Amino acid sequence: MNRRTLMIAAAAAAILPLSLKAESIPYTPGLVDDRLAAGETVFVDFYAPWCSTCRAQSRVIDRLKSENPAYEENITFVQVDWDTYKDEELSRRLEIPRRSTLVVLQGNMQLGRIVAGTAEADIKALLDAALAAASGA
Repeated sequence: MNRRTLMIAAAAAAILPLSLKAESIPYTPGLVDDRLAAGETVFVDFYAPWCSTCRAQSRVIDRLKSENPAYEENITFVQVDWDTYKDEELSRRLEIPRRSTLVVLQGNMQLGRIVAGTAEADIKALLDAALAAASGA
């Protein structure tokens, strides 16, 4: 292995964990319950790819996560495709009224929720509540 290949491989290995953590986990049935049972704090984003409110929420969430890496280090982010899972057990149990709903869960408790809101202050407050719960504060 030459020096250039070694340097490229080392750089890729260094950023790989960050790139994997940066993405939200696509929802599959049972995923949220499994993560909660493992003691994780879960930020659930009920979205639709065509939803402009969902895209606005996503931009705010991404900006806040880039400003505070502790969010991604301590919170599990899960995206639930509304078009696929709106009638799924999780959506019914949490009484999700529509796409563009953000919910924070820990254990058997709902720590907060935003429905169709895009205000940065509100989303930051929800992320901060999730971070405080995840950190045990």
